[in-house]
Order: sequence, then C-alpha cells, then structure tokens
Amino acid sequence: MNLEKVIFGFFTLLALTLNVGFVVGEVTNPGHHSLWMLFSALLVSLITTGLKLGDRSQIGAVFLSTSLVANLQLIIAIIIWALSEGGMASGPSPNLMATIVSLATGALVANVVSVLMLVTDTLMSRR
Repeated sequence: MNLEKVIFGFFTLLALTLNVGFVVGEVTNPGHHSLWMLFSALLVSLITTGLKLGDRSQIGAVFLSTSLVANLQLIIAIIIWALSEGGMASGPSPNLMATIVSLATGALVANVVSVLMLVTDTLMSRR
C-alpha cells in the first residue's frame, strides 16, 4: 500500500464530505450552515491543493484545476460571509446565505469531479 496515495485520497474525500456537510440544509437559513464547517472545508481543500502540486501528469493538472476551482469558490463564500457579519448584527440575510451556499455548491461539484477522477484513475491503474 502506498502511504502517499492513502493520504491523497483521504484529504480528497475529506474535502468532499466537509463541503457536503456545509451545503446540506435549507439554502436561505443561516442556522443550517456552520461557518466553521465552511472554514474547515476551505482548510482541507487548501491542504488537498498542496498535495496536488507535485504531479506533472495530465491528470495531475486536472486534479489541480478542480482543487483551485473549489478553493476559489470557498474563499469567495467566506469573504461574503465575513463582509455580511461585519455589517449586520444578525448574520447573513437569506439572499446572501443563498449566494454563499451556491458558491459552496459549486465547490462541491469540483470536489465530486476530483473524487470521480481519483476513483477512475485508481481503477485504471495497474497493480
């Protein structure tokens, strides 16, 4: 068993599951979405991006691009949440929360593509 591939797979799947954990719930209700879950999804996604930096293959480039898309969308979602918290005592409005969850859903799609590529690459690799 290759420890490097285990770590890579672990963080790739963890990024996906944390993202799902944030997105699940009523889209416009801030009570259904934890800022800490969003932040942890970004943190793990950044770690995953770091793990993808060394691969020089074509699939490695696509892995990196999916990770960069997820990072960008999660960063924008956190910035919107932070700006809404700074200007409002009650947190994000339902409209802003829908925007934040939509961005996180976009990151979720990028993470799903990454996991599907990981599974496909694993199934096609020779033992």
